[in-house]
Amino acid sequence: MNYLKTFIETPLAGAIGWTVLHSLWEGAIISGALAAVLVAVRSPRIRYAAASTAMLMMLIGFSFTFARMMPEKAHVQSFPRGPAFHTSNTTIGSDRSDFVNPSLAAVVPWLAPFWIAGVSLIYLRRVTSCISVQRLRQRGVCCVPERWQEELTRLSAQLHISKPILLLESCLTEVPMVLGHFRPLILLPVGLLAGLSPAQIEAILLHELAHIRRHDYLVNVLQRLAEGLLFYHPATWWISRVMRAERENCCDDLVVSINGDAHEYASALAALEQNRLSNLEPAVAATGGNLMKRIRRLLYPAKQNSAWAPFLAAAIFITTAAVSLAAWQSEPQQHSSGALQMRTDGTATSRYSKWLNEDVVYIIDDTERAAFLRLTTDEERDKFVEQFWLRRNPAPGTPTNKFKEEHYRRIAYANVHFGTAVPGWKTDRGHIYIVYGPPDEIETHPLGNGRPNAIEVWLYRHIDGIGDNLTVTFISTTGDNDYRLAPGNSPTMSRNVDGQQPDKLLLARAEEAIKDARYVEARGLCQTLIQSHPNSEYVPLAKLSVADAWYAEGNLKQAEVEYRDFLTFFPHRPEVADVRSKLASIQEKQKSLR
Repeated sequence: MNYLKTFIETPLAGAIGWTVLHSLWEGAIISGALAAVLVAVRSPRIRYAAASTAMLMMLIGFSFTFARMMPEKAHVQSFPRGPAFHTSNTTIGSDRSDFVNPSLAAVVPWLAPFWIAGVSLIYLRRVTSCISVQRLRQRGVCCVPERWQEELTRLSAQLHISKPILLLESCLTEVPMVLGHFRPLILLPVGLLAGLSPAQIEAILLHELAHIRRHDYLVNVLQRLAEGLLFYHPATWWISRVMRAERENCCDDLVVSINGDAHEYASALAALEQNRLSNLEPAVAATGGNLMKRIRRLLYPAKQNSAWAPFLAAAIFITTAAVSLAAWQSEPQQHSSGALQMRTDGTATSRYSKWLNEDVVYIIDDTERAAFLRLTTDEERDKFVEQFWLRRNPAPGTPTNKFKEEHYRRIAYANVHFGTAVPGWKTDRGHIYIVYGPPDEIETHPLGNGRPNAIEVWLYRHIDGIGDNLTVTFISTTGDNDYRLAPGNSPTMSRNVDGQQPDKLLLARAEEAIKDARYVEARGLCQTLIQSHPNSEYVPLAKLSVADAWYAEGNLKQAEVEYRDFLTFFPHRPEVADVRSKLASIQEKQKSLR
């Protein structure tokens, strides 16, 4: 306690206290100026530059004030034992000392130890976080396929980045991130390359490369140092948030300017958010800032604001409120014909709803559907539909989209050949035909001759991403055209006489064989399950058991291939996290064997 009292009486304590006090009003002025710029400007580059300048001005103001508050003979006494300093602990001349409030001057030096303690704690936390992040370079990482490293090199050249950049997969991170300034490293979560489309992966890599090109890692380190010095000021944290948000917006704009597809990039960001599970904040990551605001900004870019924007917004709000009150009890009017209207029973009535719920219902993914439903104007929806088909065009840049033509041909064929009381595209045969195309062979067994149901079996020699020699069976209880998918082709498998599902029994026997080190038998049982019950709910677990058998047998190379196949075909299964850990373990073992 004596040391603390002695320190309070030094000029250093007084200078720090007065600097902290003066920096409050200095920061308020600087943040007010930044707020005015943000209201008037919508360009992310200008907003980021303004926020960075504001942070720099706060640091300069703090340093200048500290220099002014220190005695002119710039030396600090180390716990002097002589007479105490005067109440302000600074060299204030007699012409100014009358203006110093004695009570305030007595309290201000006590701000110094609290400021020093706060800075120390924050920097200690920053150092600990930095060490944890840097460990990600060596722990739980594995090499990406060679083609993605080559793709990264190509994109780096496109952005005129000359320094070498390493790309690795990590099982310890849930989002892509950049580590390092002089030797940059991009980390991707294990399974991300398999779970997203090549176009989405390219957009994410471009985003990370944009951070490297802009030297954002270094700027972020300096920004965190400034946060530590000015931790007590609310303006510091607000300016920091603005910097991070606009930094991400700048990188987003660069990505869209290169690939020209905002919807595809927005879908990639949404997929990343679903993949994020941990709270670790990397130095620079693709999911930084407010993700939903970033996606909304990409899909619905705002026009440039003018200096009168706040007043205009207030006028619009007042006018809208007045009109709403006036029409409150009037008869409901016809909504705009371009809006995506829904009946009370949930069925769609507009042409856009028909496109969403009929034309592409089997091929649109959940992320695209959610993005389409958020659109508010016909112009945005038309643009989305155009981009939807462009993304699936097998020959980009050509006037004819073979994929689109084939898709609508399949719908027309299904409606003509499979329709009954319901349109053909809604039937089970229509569904399979639209998604997988015409079968290579069709085997038909009509009703009669002791057969209780009519049966139709479709054979597909090969389906990309699923397998070879796949059969799909349909049955009809009436013998008419109302065929339905047979129970053995759905996740609810038919049962044996003893009440057990054959696919479930196969999986149980395979798992038992792995425990008994009968790995060849286990893999055979799993392959039988996969081939004989391709639509079983146990197929993912069988695929995983094949990989586990190779892993337990010691064939790490084949196990790695099987685990990566699992991530490719089943990226949203709950076992994905465990598979990522095993892949990282395989990489560690392979490194130790080299």
